[in-house]
Amino acid sequence: MTANLTLLILAGLLFATGIYLLLERSLTRVLLGLMLLTNGANVLLLASGGSAGLAPFFSKGTDPAEYNDPLPQALILTSIVISFAVTAFMLALIYRTWQLGRLDVVPDDIEDRRVAAQSSWDAEDDADVPEDLSEFVSPEEAAAADQAALATPDPRRHGDDTEPAQVHSAMRKEGERE
Repeated sequence: MTANLTLLILAGLLFATGIYLLLERSLTRVLLGLMLLTNGANVLLLASGGSAGLAPFFSKGTDPAEYNDPLPQALILTSIVISFAVTAFMLALIYRTWQLGRLDVVPDDIEDRRVAAQSSWDAEDDADVPEDLSEFVSPEEAAAADQAALATPDPRRHGDDTEPAQVHSAMRKEGERE
């Protein structure tokens, strides 16, 4: 399977011209760019199909290498249908824009200009990252925090200095008396 160099160059030119027209602010040029882009894709699919061969019907005694591949043809047909739908949608957008504003060019609005004038520095993304990202404390700090917690009185005792085991046994004895 060999690709035709002329078709490949034509596909490249259609892609380049289509992308150039897509970057314009005129909606008509955007539509033309989309059409050239889809035609470039169709030519590229045609070039990928290889040279022309026999119809893809099976006949006895024909070498399978002589048959034509039907897949690129099916993909081109699908691409034509999709490009027709996108073209119709863009034509409707262009017509509606022309009806409302009598303009074919998409103008800059104030919000676009404000966003373009902003600095590209973002505090969340561009801030300096500290070396240690761990939320855990070092073992020395953990031991000191444990010692401090053991040194403070238990707030459940209400000023009583008795041990919890003694309080529990005293409560059990009171329950047995009743």
